[in-house]
Amino acid sequence: MLPPEITDNTALHRFELHVDGQTAVVVYERAGDLLRLIHTEVPQSLEGKGVGSKLVSAVLRFAEENNLSVIPLCPFVAQYVKRHPEYSAIVDPAHRWMIDSAS
Repeated sequence: MLPPEITDNTALHRFELHVDGQTAVVVYERAGDLLRLIHTEVPQSLEGKGVGSKLVSAVLRFAEENNLSVIPLCPFVAQYVKRHPEYSAIVDPAHRWMIDSAS
């Protein structure tokens, strides 16, 4: 379950976190039990405040709770998983190289 401040906007295929009247997003595609995390965007005024990390962490917990495998196409997501290896188990095995190559 997502925290109440984070919504799954299925019409736009993105998870949203609203902060101070602005919206940070993780854009995704879902196919069955695969969740492709394509792009993370945080408004410039919110950068460096942990907003992106909070959003990505919630999305990864959502995937874990719903038995979804993640494909981290977004470099920010791949870097986050690399720094938080507790999420590496939900990365689709064919795409784990994305975590290893994240800088």
